Amino acid sequence: MSPVLAGVLQLLALIAALALAYIPLGDYMAKVYSSDKHWRVEKWIYKGIGANPNTEMRWPAYLRGVLAFSAVGVLFLYVLQRVQGVLPGSLGFKAIDPDQAFNTAASFVSNTNWQSYYGEQAMGHVVQTAGLAVQNFVSAAVGIAVAVALVRGFARSRTGELGNFWSDLVRGTVRILIPLAVVGAIILVACGAIQNFAGIHEVGQFMGGSQQWNGGAVASQEVIKELGTNGGGYFNANSAHPFENPTPFTNLFEIFLLLVIPFALTRTFGRMVGSLKQGYAILATMATIWVGFVALMMWTEFAHHGPAFQIAGGAMEGKEQRFGVGASSIFAVSTTLTSTGAVDSFHSSFTGLGGGITILGMQLGEIAPGGTGSGLYGMLIMAVIAVFIAGLMVGRTPEYLGKKIGTREMKFAACYILVTPALVLVFTAAAMALPTPGHSMTNSGAHGFSEILYAYSSGANNNGSAFAGLNADTQWFNSTIGLAMLLGRFLPMVFVLALAGSLAEQRPVPETAGTLRTHKPLFVGLLVGAILIITGLTYFPALALGPLAEGLAS
Repeated sequence: MSPVLAGVLQLLALIAALALAYIPLGDYMAKVYSSDKHWRVEKWIYKGIGANPNTEMRWPAYLRGVLAFSAVGVLFLYVLQRVQGVLPGSLGFKAIDPDQAFNTAASFVSNTNWQSYYGEQAMGHVVQTAGLAVQNFVSAAVGIAVAVALVRGFARSRTGELGNFWSDLVRGTVRILIPLAVVGAIILVACGAIQNFAGIHEVGQFMGGSQQWNGGAVASQEVIKELGTNGGGYFNANSAHPFENPTPFTNLFEIFLLLVIPFALTRTFGRMVGSLKQGYAILATMATIWVGFVALMMWTEFAHHGPAFQIAGGAMEGKEQRFGVGASSIFAVSTTLTSTGAVDSFHSSFTGLGGGITILGMQLGEIAPGGTGSGLYGMLIMAVIAVFIAGLMVGRTPEYLGKKIGTREMKFAACYILVTPALVLVFTAAAMALPTPGHSMTNSGAHGFSEILYAYSSGANNNGSAFAGLNADTQWFNSTIGLAMLLGRFLPMVFVLALAGSLAEQRPVPETAGTLRTHKPLFVGLLVGAILIITGLTYFPALALGPLAEGLAS
């Protein structure tokens, strides 16, 4: 079987698996967030944290809950790393330095999971399981909660109430993420991923020295890192490591995990607003961009630029022989079009245009299908903008799902789409202009610039993957990428929740003959075009200096 055919068949198998899970998972999540009943274990949690799950919140109160919970998470994870040296199960690892501890705390709480350290050489069992793994669950649950609050803003009228953050957080964790993670972890263990609390042990002699590995609860952390679109690996090689990702089947299963909730949330959206067609329109937009990017990535990576690539069956540098070019291309696109950041190959070794595709995927805002929750609310913001553009073209007041999109709503949407590009471009410009940050670049020229651009695109868009050629473990990059991750995560949430509150207060607008049909293919095309054009206008100059220049020169 040719490598190209193998890659296409894996893509088709993945699409079939996602299609099978779409309706049951999407409907189940809609029931979870629409139910007025609480499980017993949830009542215990509410009592423990002193929250009343039945109290409805307006958007400022909902936002305060998000920020307060996340701030406590950053502080707890920072302290846990700083005292690691005296904790049991630390495997003899010392306390994490302050700048790196801040970066890691900001990273995992913001659902970014950027890692400027070697996991197997820095973090003991307690930090990995009680700190990082816990944040993998709750940061994903926070993202889904914010998305559900925005959906309620569209579904409700003449009220500013968006639900209860604490209830949404607990339900997302207890009823959705934990059950799916348990099943997924069992599958990974059955396929060869490790799950233990072993210490450091020697595995053999190599080139006159010994090689050592430490064990860990790898399978359970691996599954939630993908399911919650987190991405932080137990080992530095991430999902290219055989302890995390042993076989081609587990590789495809992990891609399925990182895509299944973001895609299924479009079904949840359709159920909660009372129109499955609207959910299918958002799904079609996400799927169109995702499939298009996968096809383009496969084309660039399979293209034979000389006999070496032809013999290897494609650009094999930086890719696992176990997976090949096709599976690596699907993984790279899926992880950068979501906020996952896990890698089974090294994006710095991709072709110039292939590396550019991964950067552009993040710069789209990671909305196709995006992160757990963040992908849905990001796409809905873009839908609001597309509706506004359509209204300008025909001279009508724009409406979406029975809500008028006025000046106030457009201000919130505009602020949302401006925050992340501003963070990426300002921090990238500062790093390139100052003398010290440039010393961290392994490469010079266009590829070196791409390393910096990728790092801040990854941080501000809460992706977490790296170009793997940049030494980011410095005070400058730990601090600035940490700030980019926090601001890129929580500033957009402010505008999402403010928009949700504004929409929930409106009276529903009756549909007329002149109302834009936002469930039709025409609107899907408009939405795809708006996403690509807005992103292109924003980032094209930076992309032209980096991956485009490198790709055209090769």
